[in-house]
Order: sequence, then structure tokens, then C-alpha cells
Amino acid sequence: MKDPMPELKFIIESFLFVSEEPLTLEKMKSALPSTDVKAIKEAIQTLQDEYDHRPGSIYLVEVAGGYQLRTRPEYAEWVRKIIQPSAQRLSPAALETLAIIAYKQPIMRSDIEHIRGVDAGGILRMLLDRKLIKIQGRKEIPGRPLIYATTRHFLEIFGLRDIKDLPAPKEIADLGKPAGDAPEMTFPDNFIPAPDENS
Repeated sequence: MKDPMPELKFIIESFLFVSEEPLTLEKMKSALPSTDVKAIKEAIQTLQDEYDHRPGSIYLVEVAGGYQLRTRPEYAEWVRKIIQPSAQRLSPAALETLAIIAYKQPIMRSDIEHIRGVDAGGILRMLLDRKLIKIQGRKEIPGRPLIYATTRHFLEIFGLRDIKDLPAPKEIADLGKPAGDAPEMTFPDNFIPAPDENS
């Protein structure tokens, strides 16, 4: 006699545990064809509630269009002692270029260079190599230049569910206000600015 199926939330938890990237509802549904999407969402919510209310180093977050188990930031220094991840170092110039693309996408290279005032070719290649941006297509104007946009990996690195979760320009402006007035803004532990590249 076949064993009964384990509780849905534990099946989903096992999916999340073995996945190296945020797991979408569609991917979970494809592995559970006889299970209703609503039931999958309810199981995920139950897991999130359980992780939020138990002491421990793991939590479940919705990020980059999917769900992912992550270690809490307060345990980052201990995690680094074991896995020693290589930090993704971006220069201020690269961060500036990435911010322009994130807020203005889809955007042409010429528009990026107009805003920054310098050539962006090297930085664009580096951001493409790191899968933080992608070529979204070509603009239907003479010469059909490439247009750039951020990737799902960008959302994952910055802990965003969707590009709409980027802080609004007003929130960024508020960061310049005296302490107490500005919202707190944090960056991932593995994102360390490097010295400026001058390009």
C-alpha cells in the first residue's frame, strides 16, 4: 500500500530547502500538478508564519518573483566563517549605473552615458557578466540600439519582490534629512562597494 502524501507545507519546505534560487509558484505547481495554487499559497503562508514566530536563524521571504529560505542578517558573520562567500564588489560608478538602469529601464546605453557624462561600455559588460542586468531587446529607432533592464538576480541580491519595491525618489531624498526623519535603508551583506573605477 502506498504511503499517504506528507503534509503539503513540509513538501514545499523541502522544495525551498534544496532550491538555490527563489522558487516560483509556477515551479511548485508543476511539481504538484494535482494541488491547487490556493492550497500552495496557504501552505507557504503557514510556513512564513511559523518561521516568523519561532526562534532561529532561518526565515522565509518572498523575493524576485518567488520564495526563498534565507539566514537572518544577525547570523551573517557566522555563516561567512563556514561558506566564505566571495563578495560582489561594485564600484560607486557601477552602483550609479545600476541605479540608473533600475529606475529608467528599459534604457539605451546613450541615455545612461548622457546621465552619467562618461562612457558606460565597460561597466555595462561587467553588470551583464554578473547577471544584474540583461539586454531586453532593441529600440525601434534608426540604428536599433540595445536596451537594458535589470534581472531577476538583481531583485534577489537586493531582496526585492518586484522592481516596484524600489524606494521612491522621495524616500531616497529623505535619507539626507537629520537622523530620526529618514527611513532606514540596508544593503545585502555580500554587496560591498569597491573603490571608484573612474568610468
